[in-house]
Amino acid sequence: MKHPPINFNEKFLQLAKLGAADFQHLNGNLIEHLKGTRDILASWSASEILQDAGLYHAAYGTAGFEQQMVSVEQRAKIANLIGSSAEEVVYQYCACDRAYFWPKLRLETNPSFRNRFNGEIYSLKPQMLKDFCELTVANELEIESKQPGSITVGGQLHTMFLSMRSLLSSAANKSIKSMIVQN
Repeated sequence: MKHPPINFNEKFLQLAKLGAADFQHLNGNLIEHLKGTRDILASWSASEILQDAGLYHAAYGTAGFEQQMVSVEQRAKIANLIGSSAEEVVYQYCACDRAYFWPKLRLETNPSFRNRFNGEIYSLKPQMLKDFCELTVANELEIESKQPGSITVGGQLHTMFLSMRSLLSSAANKSIKSMIVQN
């Protein structure tokens, strides 16, 4: 039996029930960061799938934020909340071995991806790569908005963002440009 779609308020409430408000994240709590990332994606007119992925993007922890709201074994639970397509974006985002992938992303057109959960190496499908990059930029710009100075001209993130240009929406590229100009 197919369930009716869950609206944003319910998705946010479920995120709170998973304990996102209990996790500290930089200058606030995780739930504020997750909502802020989702709001950035919404301001760029990203798909609902990508906005939902933005809201749950740290569900399984990330290479930069190890705490998990749920274990990877509970992927079905997250898929029931946000849909399987959004959950797949969340999973790939959380699974990313950043130390391996980010340098490749700056240098290669179709970089190999290493899954930090199971060590597998593979390439992301083109749409997944675009969604991954868009989510990465939204995440980092949300952090930058709370803790200015992490994205500097010529720095690692700025260089990576420039290499992602062709994979990003025009709105994401404009946001990068305006954030860098402000610094």
